[in-house]
Amino acid sequence: MMVDISRRKALILGGVGIGGVALGGTGLVLNQKSATTRTAVAGSGVALVLPTELRSSNGVLTVALESSPQRIRIAGRDVHALTYNGGLPGPTLRVRAGDIINVSLRNGLTDPTNLHVHGLHVSPDDNSDNMFVMINAGDSFDYSYAIPADHQPGVYWYHPHQHGSVADQVFGGLYGAIIVEDPEQIPATRERVLVISDISFDSSGTISVATEMEKMSGREGELVLVNGQLTPELNARPGERERWRVVNACTSRYLQLRLDGQQITLLGVDSGRFEAPRGVDEMILAPGNRADLLVTARAGTSTLRALPYNRGTSGGMMGSTGSNSAEVALATFTVFGADTAAFAAIPDQPVPPDLRTGTVTARRELVFAMGMGGGMSGGMMSATINGHAFDAARIDTTVQFGSVEEWMLTNTSTLDHPMHLHVWPMQIVERAGQPVEEVIWQDVVNVPARSTVRVRVAFTDFSGRTVYHCHILDHEDAGMMGIIQAL
Repeated sequence: MMVDISRRKALILGGVGIGGVALGGTGLVLNQKSATTRTAVAGSGVALVLPTELRSSNGVLTVALESSPQRIRIAGRDVHALTYNGGLPGPTLRVRAGDIINVSLRNGLTDPTNLHVHGLHVSPDDNSDNMFVMINAGDSFDYSYAIPADHQPGVYWYHPHQHGSVADQVFGGLYGAIIVEDPEQIPATRERVLVISDISFDSSGTISVATEMEKMSGREGELVLVNGQLTPELNARPGERERWRVVNACTSRYLQLRLDGQQITLLGVDSGRFEAPRGVDEMILAPGNRADLLVTARAGTSTLRALPYNRGTSGGMMGSTGSNSAEVALATFTVFGADTAAFAAIPDQPVPPDLRTGTVTARRELVFAMGMGGGMSGGMMSATINGHAFDAARIDTTVQFGSVEEWMLTNTSTLDHPMHLHVWPMQIVERAGQPVEEVIWQDVVNVPARSTVRVRVAFTDFSGRTVYHCHILDHEDAGMMGIIQAL
């Protein structure tokens, strides 16, 4: 059954929208603009290629990663991009709750880098998800992430988090998916990891350098890729059920996704899993958001599309805009052949915790603001939280370990800001002054322009020091990030 809510309410999940329009019709064939302004039309006949997959064994996954520039082929063109282990995206890491992930990261770049396991509820200290590690060019670092035994299943991802160069390194191609398996398998014909990213190249095939104006709004690439491919094709038989693990790895681009003509069931967003899966026809993933989907195939050809999304403008900042100006065809899904037998029902999911009924230890407000001047390295952009740009030597927020806090996220700017808190997921309890009735957990929460979102956070399991920031990565690099310490 479809959820019957208005398009405006489709935005309440802060990264995923649930629309009430019945699925039907066929997907449109749309164009993407390439770096040379020519168009690439969906239905190119190139089959989707899944990233290399590395699975844990006996509770441990040991991975050797190297970040390095490589000459690779994208959209029929040889280009220079950044890669993990020579691929774009990097390998998918598949684990279970209670596992340990050991990653030896070698930096083959010319600049410092590090690694963030985005969304995983793991320690922020030592050689775990430590944002303050810096790996210089040519050096290596050994990470170890102990995943709690009760960790939420779902879709996560990894990417660099070296302050000042995060946007450049992610835009260049450094990202990969992490899957935490369900304790009880959800029946499906097959599973596909879809890492969606965008990138631009100059005439020499080198990654385009963002202008100051592009950084103000947050850069968006001219090519939108799925697993490093331009408009790949997927095939299925009618009645087959596919599991799609979707990651928005774009630096700034919001993905308002549709797959008309197919039956879509949303299991969860980010680190949150719904108690009861729901049918959807459209969803909005802010940068850093992920979606866990079941697609039950219906005969015909559909196109996975990213619709235009208006994320505001930079106002007086030289008139720059944050809007996606055109629809983009991401992939073609062709369903043909004999019908297959119906699948068993989706197993019941655990009831998610609800912090609205508990005691709140403290309340605070984070104000996201932008202006002219005061940016990093003398740049023209000012991007702040509570009036301060990021300072690695300053603790901005101190919380009590084991406490539950309520945060008002206030956006005074004319651009949306997707707020990401490391280590501890957030429960959304209010949007623009209106209570949120559902139990919704995310680690990236979109705060629309000139609006507010209220969340609650349980600072459990781990103490230590980490960060919160805008996941428009150019804004993060410009200073829209703060340090939080749980004591």
